[in-house]
Amino acid sequence: MKTIWDNFKELLINASEGLGLVWWVEVVTQNPRCTYYFGPFLSSTEAQAATKGYVEDLETEGAQGIKVEIKRCKPSNLTIADDLGERIDRKVKPAFSGQI
Repeated sequence: MKTIWDNFKELLINASEGLGLVWWVEVVTQNPRCTYYFGPFLSSTEAQAATKGYVEDLETEGAQGIKVEIKRCKPSNLTIADDLGERIDRKVKPAFSGQI
């Protein structure tokens, strides 16, 4: 169940995202050669706190050569699979309760 804070936070993220002011976790893997974007987040601190879980999930799936960068950007695709020559947009909405 969403709280008032969750609703307010979602509103802030939506407004900030349109201005390019939100933070994203960019994860690049060498094997497979992919780039993943996780977010958006209201602060770099919040994005950094979520990073460990994303890296652990990718390691569990067998990804190697993982590099992480926290940055402000506006990704048009959330997953870019360079090995397959395709771009996959998962249209994932953030799960606010799991990001803190």
